[in-house]
Amino acid sequence: MGSGNQSNREAKLRLNDPYAALRFRDYQLFAIAYVSSMMGQQMQSVAIGWELYERTDSAMVLGWVGLVQAVPIILLTLPAGQVIDWFNRKHVVLMAELMLAISSLGLAVFSYTQGAIFLIYACLLLSGVARAFHQPAMAALLPSLVPIKAFSNAVTWKSSGFQIASVVGPALGGFVIALLHRATLVYVLNVVLALTCFGFITAITARQSPSSTKAVTLHSLVAGVSFVWQTKVILAAITLDLFAVLLGGATTLLPIFAKDVLHVGPTGLGWLRAAPAIGAFLMAVIVAHLPPMQKAGKTMLLAVAGFGVVTIAFGISQSFWLSLLMLMLTGAFDNISVVVRHTLVQLRTPDYMRGRVSAVNSVFIGTSNELGGFESGLAAALFGPVVAVVGGGIGTIAVVLAVALLWPEIRQLRSLQDG
Repeated sequence: MGSGNQSNREAKLRLNDPYAALRFRDYQLFAIAYVSSMMGQQMQSVAIGWELYERTDSAMVLGWVGLVQAVPIILLTLPAGQVIDWFNRKHVVLMAELMLAISSLGLAVFSYTQGAIFLIYACLLLSGVARAFHQPAMAALLPSLVPIKAFSNAVTWKSSGFQIASVVGPALGGFVIALLHRATLVYVLNVVLALTCFGFITAITARQSPSSTKAVTLHSLVAGVSFVWQTKVILAAITLDLFAVLLGGATTLLPIFAKDVLHVGPTGLGWLRAAPAIGAFLMAVIVAHLPPMQKAGKTMLLAVAGFGVVTIAFGISQSFWLSLLMLMLTGAFDNISVVVRHTLVQLRTPDYMRGRVSAVNSVFIGTSNELGGFESGLAAALFGPVVAVVGGGIGTIAVVLAVALLWPEIRQLRSLQDG
């Protein structure tokens, strides 16, 4: 009976089944856990932005939120990758999730007591430490849950799960804040969702390859960096995503746009935060039902250029509905880039190095959101939010042109499964 079910699944994979990855139990558990964790983090992100800007009216305070979370991710990249390759990746995810829950519990306490801003930053610092391990461990765990032919499909649905969380999380967070006029309950809900993720990850039964027993050396620590540097198509994809998010992301400034430009309050802020995820989710569903990309490199370049164009349009918009539409399009274009990059990183990396390479990928992509937030906050403080966003969109388009010229390998990339 079991062999028959396996044969049926393999037959569906050969027929380009758009739901291939979702037919595997461990992937189902992973997906529920991932969505739970991301939904809580997205809710918390809205709450942090609203609470700090409400208390300070300072764009730089919002910028520091990004920086304080990026620093530990940068500093811990190499040791985190080594830990993920040495130890059970599921256990690393579980420990990181507990740290995220503790961080959110601290935020709930300091929000309720109106604690000093530096105490909120301390909780965010702990969150950054947890994310240094959580993101690459989740990425490195994923390939062990599905066959290689279903992996691109698994990445697509993982991206869809992130977008669902990014729609529901900000919208729910904004609603709770508007209802109670404070953010404390949002942080408590994030604790509950983090523990939900912990429970579902615990139920996963897939086993990873035996861990390395070699001693830690400088060479083993930097092996992930060396691999990415030598694999030019991965380097190009990571660089493209890094600078696109670093320059073109407007997320950090959304509290300012919601309050001072579009005048829509916390509920409108929640929908502005959710809009990119709505677009990304719709795009992910479309990608899942299409045949595998045959010109993945050119598709990625065009998608990131499109991201820059609609970011410019959002920056100059004075209409709430037009702004929502432009943010939806940023999510749609970004989703294409995410699927291409993540599939490349995981399929072209040997399993024994996936933790270290995923950590390198995470420090570039993960910290680009936080460093991009710092850059946006600084630019908005100096030149205003509109100039900051429009300038970032122009910079994104310039980065696309530079990457296409520097690394022709990305232009020549066809199927993601090709070695």
